Amino acid sequence: MFGKLTWDVIPWSQPIPLVAGSVVVLIVLAVLAWVVLKGYLPYLWREWITSVDHKRIGVMYTLLGTVMLLRGFIDALMMRSQQAVAFRAAGYLPPEHYDQIFSAHGTIMIFFAAMPIVIGLMNFVVPLQLGVRDVAFPTLNSTSLWLTATGALLVNISLVVGEFARTGWLVYPPLSELPYSPSVGVDYYLWALLISGVGTLMTGINFVTTILKIRAPGMSYLRMTIFCWTALASSLLIIAAFPILTATLGMLALDRYLGFHFFTNDAGGNMMMFINLIWAWGHPEVYILVLPAFGIFSEVISTFSGKPLFNYRSMVAATMAICLISFLVWLHHFFTMGAGADVNAFFGITTSIIAVPTGVKIYNWLFTMYGGRIRFTTPMLWSLGFLVTFVIGGMTGVLLAVPPADFVLHNSLFLVAHFHNVIIAGVVFAAFAGITYWFPKAFGFKLDEGWGKAAFWLSLLGFYVVFMPLYVAGLLGMTRRLQHYDVAAWRPWVLIAGFGIVIMMAAAACQVIQFVVSIRRRDELRDETGDPWDGRSLEWSTTSPPPPFNFAVLPNVGGEEPYWEIKRRAIEAQQLSPEPKYEPIEMPRNSPTGFITAFFATMTGFALIWHIWWMVALGVVAAYAVFVWFAWRDAVEYSIPAEEVARYDRERRRAREQWLAQHAGQPA
Repeated sequence: MFGKLTWDVIPWSQPIPLVAGSVVVLIVLAVLAWVVLKGYLPYLWREWITSVDHKRIGVMYTLLGTVMLLRGFIDALMMRSQQAVAFRAAGYLPPEHYDQIFSAHGTIMIFFAAMPIVIGLMNFVVPLQLGVRDVAFPTLNSTSLWLTATGALLVNISLVVGEFARTGWLVYPPLSELPYSPSVGVDYYLWALLISGVGTLMTGINFVTTILKIRAPGMSYLRMTIFCWTALASSLLIIAAFPILTATLGMLALDRYLGFHFFTNDAGGNMMMFINLIWAWGHPEVYILVLPAFGIFSEVISTFSGKPLFNYRSMVAATMAICLISFLVWLHHFFTMGAGADVNAFFGITTSIIAVPTGVKIYNWLFTMYGGRIRFTTPMLWSLGFLVTFVIGGMTGVLLAVPPADFVLHNSLFLVAHFHNVIIAGVVFAAFAGITYWFPKAFGFKLDEGWGKAAFWLSLLGFYVVFMPLYVAGLLGMTRRLQHYDVAAWRPWVLIAGFGIVIMMAAAACQVIQFVVSIRRRDELRDETGDPWDGRSLEWSTTSPPPPFNFAVLPNVGGEEPYWEIKRRAIEAQQLSPEPKYEPIEMPRNSPTGFITAFFATMTGFALIWHIWWMVALGVVAAYAVFVWFAWRDAVEYSIPAEEVARYDRERRRAREQWLAQHAGQPA
């Protein structure tokens, strides 16, 4: 009745996963009990779980990504500490457990930490910057969130029920085929990614539609912010690349479940086809993550330099050039696998070419700062740390783009240091910059600057202490994924990297303390005007947090920086524009569709992993029934009366008028 699921799949004899899983379960149960006993459950269900408001969905995406970032960081701690004590010794992690940890680390960090944070910031910010009320498909947006959460949940269930893949984060065959991985680890990977991948694809469709079709009056393409452009490019890449991932993992699932031979050496299969397909998705995925990060840095650097972004149109061109060229570089991930000199040369050249538009962006950010009145706030510090660190990572990437050099460095810790250099500086630094920058817009109060700066400096120091030694160890020949090692020359560099991860632990603690202190001091850190940073784009024209409808009257855009121009005119005239005529606003109703669909998707995924076929049928039928029920809804919108719209907007205007009175005589 329960397929392969028995009591024996729980790791009773392995204390680390058992204790870790028990602690997580106890924390979750404690939080749920607290929510229920305090009477918060109806509020959470009504205002958050069933919400289709893009702002709340963005906050939940970002929260999910932040929690999973912490989970992935714990895996990194275990790997670094294992290698620190595993010189001519077994260490404390058995090989089969260590293999699961590095596989889970890569999977979690890319799919369930970086992706949700980036998509969360896009969700929160893009409609506000476009001057609109919501995304094109609000309920689809909610479903995307909860399907992503389903994938994250399945990965975490593997901690205590069964095991995770031991194959690395991209499950290369033949290791991932049934004869070599007969347990459920690869199946957890497959169904977590197939389900969450559907959610990500729907997000891409949603944002492309929103940006191309729903913009404020006068908001032409070349009046959109760079963040909107990078969100558009990232979403186009999602639409083009994620079907490749879905098809590839689907074929591997058919190999494992039905005995097909897509990626075997039997019956015409070819394992190299998997490598090509997975990287045809995998390298655009890097830019799916890093392009919105570039948009975040563009917003932050422009705001805290007090200047428009230098050469805006070249930034747009560079963004779209990266979007296109990113599909022409995938083979540099396997130069050593026999494609031939001509093929290797082509992909080496295209990899070098893609560095050009990235270099254009670097110079544009530098010229934006040149001559500006720079304010060294926490978001700006993350941006400056990115500029230095990302350039180092980019230069090592160009080195690896040279096939003869790659033959020497392939599969070494030099490569590990390179991609962490790019991803941490490009995506993680951007995540912290973006969260700190837009936090007051989401919650109405700023994050504490002191703890934020402490977190930045410790993160920057910790990053260099962890990963610069790994470049050296890689040049000395140390390969990746070693559970133990015997070469004495590698040991000092491994120990330095182990010390660096302790510094990064201190940085993570500062991040947590920053949130706790900020929440306790929220009255002191309150943002009354909706514009705490003297911002330049439309999201700063609303209250903090914004009302459900975002704008009482949709803005009429007349330039590249519409809000900055409105603000300067108000300062010059020392008065706001005349009060508009307020009208009722129609907004989409909340819907439990996404959450219920994800519940049955979780049931289906778990059942497929353990071959519980009756549960698979039940989950699929129930998930389909939810969508049929949703399609037959009669009331899809509700009306916000003009009086309520006026009340929200008059409070905003009152705060702005008080600010103008306090800053009378300030130069525009």
